[in-house]
Amino acid sequence: MVNRMIVKIDEEKCNGCGKCVSPCAEGAIQIIDGKAKVVSEELCDGMGFCIGVCPQDAISIEERQTMDFNPQAVKEMQEKKEKGNEAGSIHCFKCDRDENERYLMPLRHGKESIWVCTRCLPALIHG
Repeated sequence: MVNRMIVKIDEEKCNGCGKCVSPCAEGAIQIIDGKAKVVSEELCDGMGFCIGVCPQDAISIEERQTMDFNPQAVKEMQEKKEKGNEAGSIHCFKCDRDENERYLMPLRHGKESIWVCTRCLPALIHG
């Protein structure tokens, strides 16, 4: 066990929208029984890319004693996810293209967390 930064999800605040799942490249977060959960602490790198997309402010980073980050377990999870993921799970709010068709970025716009593809981003910025 080591002391390190890791994601903490407040299940009371979580509405199960799933917006935090895709930013977690390691696969540490999944929706289980309608709530986001860290399925394996060894998969969480503690970077917190999931925090900015949570519309409920249910995700935070805390320092605690847990198992060490395991890059090999992450690689195995990513391979498993790629095999089971034929269609993308997130879509551009404007053109509705998924993550397999275009590069998507999470952002806050009008007090809302959205995903936007790089082709639609300039129109969002410049109107």
